Amino acid sequence: MNPELIEKVTRLVVEKLQSQHDAVDQAQYSSAGVKFWDHTSNQSKEKSMSPSVIVETDKQDAGELIKIKSYQRTKDSKKAPSHQSSQFKVDPFSERSGIDNPADPVELQSLISKTPARIGVGRAGSRPKTDTWLKFRFDHAAAVDAVYGDVNDELITRLGLFKVNTMVNEKEVYIRRPDYGRKLSEEAKKIILTKCEKEPAVQIILSDGLSSSAIEENAEDVYLSLKQSLKSLGLDMGTPFYIEKGRVAVMDEVGELLKPKVVVLLIGERPGLVSAESLSAYLCYEPRKGTIEADRMVISNIHKGGIPPAEAGAYLGTVIQKVIKYEASGVSLVKKEG
Repeated sequence: MNPELIEKVTRLVVEKLQSQHDAVDQAQYSSAGVKFWDHTSNQSKEKSMSPSVIVETDKQDAGELIKIKSYQRTKDSKKAPSHQSSQFKVDPFSERSGIDNPADPVELQSLISKTPARIGVGRAGSRPKTDTWLKFRFDHAAAVDAVYGDVNDELITRLGLFKVNTMVNEKEVYIRRPDYGRKLSEEAKKIILTKCEKEPAVQIILSDGLSSSAIEENAEDVYLSLKQSLKSLGLDMGTPFYIEKGRVAVMDEVGELLKPKVVVLLIGERPGLVSAESLSAYLCYEPRKGTIEADRMVISNIHKGGIPPAEAGAYLGTVIQKVIKYEASGVSLVKKEG
């Protein structure tokens, strides 16, 4: 199947469902003849009984059958529609939360406003609602595309970067063998030694990591802002470049080759179902082979819904200045500062 076609169709369906949400709900509830099981309430024979029928048990002998007659044929039939309509009335809040008549709408709205996680989406019986399920599928498809996609060469050229590879040739190998993404190919090492400035104060690297979308959406703003920040702080910047299919620890090999004071790696984060385009900036003072993770530091969640890319680039400059001043990063930096 064509992933782009699937994504497009899914988006169109979601938009159509949202536009028709009110009309569908009104039609559904006005025509509903039964009350669905409420999984949050205590189950009992009386509550689980369908309101569309009434069981007459008065004056029944043991051997006689129970007589059942239609709800609409009772003497109270005129009151039934009003009762039924009030029972299935759609709360305006439910259109935002997905839950009909929440017990505490104020508290639920407060929770929803504090997180992008899928809370208060409601259910249709024992299943997710159709629009909720389609949005989930859409976000999952975006995450898959972020992992398996490639960064546009036009962006790399526009930023004035050259591209090298790790020991990974195929995306499936990259996913199965993270250790290959931590090592540069022999050809890449030769290119880096030929084109890059040796022993700079700051060496900037970009890599797609686990999200090509993160690089395409955010890397340019972060990179340009970081360059401006380093320039204003008077810090020497080496020759930046792009590593395809890299992992975080690939910065150690770059440190071995170029001997910079600080390595900054802008890399795509593992995508989630809230954002598939989140970028991370890893920093390390004089990284070398065998560097432990406690010596690295990271500024993560860089995207339009998290830390604004331009602000992240400016902030990185101040962090780099501190790393150079104390000649430490990660836990060691915290100890020296304290």
